[in-house]
Amino acid sequence: MNTAAARPKVIVTGRLPEEVERELQARFDAQLNTDDRPFTARELQEALQTADGLLTTVADRLTAEVLDVPSRRATIIANYGVGYNHIDVHAAKALGIAVTNTPDVLTDCTADLAIMLMLMTARRAGEGERLVRAGRWRSWRPTHMIGTRVSGKTLGIIGMGRIGQATARRAQHGFGMKVVFFNRSRLAPERLDGLDALQCDTVEEVLAQADFVSLHCPGGEETRHLMNATRFAAMQRHAFLINTARGDVVDEAALADALGHGLIAGAGLDVYEHEPRVPAALLEMENVVLLPHLGSATRETRTGMGLMAVDNLSAHFAGQTPPNRVV
Repeated sequence: MNTAAARPKVIVTGRLPEEVERELQARFDAQLNTDDRPFTARELQEALQTADGLLTTVADRLTAEVLDVPSRRATIIANYGVGYNHIDVHAAKALGIAVTNTPDVLTDCTADLAIMLMLMTARRAGEGERLVRAGRWRSWRPTHMIGTRVSGKTLGIIGMGRIGQATARRAQHGFGMKVVFFNRSRLAPERLDGLDALQCDTVEEVLAQADFVSLHCPGGEETRHLMNATRFAAMQRHAFLINTARGDVVDEAALADALGHGLIAGAGLDVYEHEPRVPAALLEMENVVLLPHLGSATRETRTGMGLMAVDNLSAHFAGQTPPNRVV
């Protein structure tokens, strides 16, 4: 990287905050996506063939077939986000492609959004705003749009990592909620950093107790449709499902059926199995809050994520181990 001509070529698949794009252009021969149009599989393969590295987003499906392209030049995929189940990391590792992510920086904003979805679903905020905007609100009435109290209730968390714990702290300290959780591995008390939460042995134990079930587990084959028809039936009828994790963790058809039959009270979703497509049945339900994947969507967080991805790229091209290498 001694001269501009020798700078590594990096192809960026999505539009990023201005500060991040400026830094990319300062450090690399960066090809930006000024149209902000998602790459096709063929375009991703062409990028792998013509660039030294890719800076990708959750919208990019980097399957084994996409990665295994002839005459591949790229040696790193810097993922813009903490989750990376859209990348076949096993195939990447076998092909010698480094994969990095951007953890930690989005923890607080995603936890904030999970709490917001809890409040919106319980207090019918989305439904109420639509009523006002449509000019259908007549007057204040004692029985109008009665929702569910959040304070003092039980929050069940599936996946007690950074974001799960941050959500639990907000719920406990801000709303006096009891917290129960399931995690794939047992967590020693010191791992919870003083959080007063009860670890359950199964997901079903959490569902049986929780008034709100918030998903914070990674996506992928191990957790695909973790919330299915059987588990919706195990939830309390007055309970709400919140998902800010990954869309494929929820069987959306089973969720729509559970909501339609009153097995659960409502849902707040920020992610979907086949983004940007949302099942029509969910779109039609008033007791569902639907957001367009906004978990990390603050200026501070999105900029921080981008700069972290840039640092991962810089370390890799300098012959160092990127600070957030996944494989």
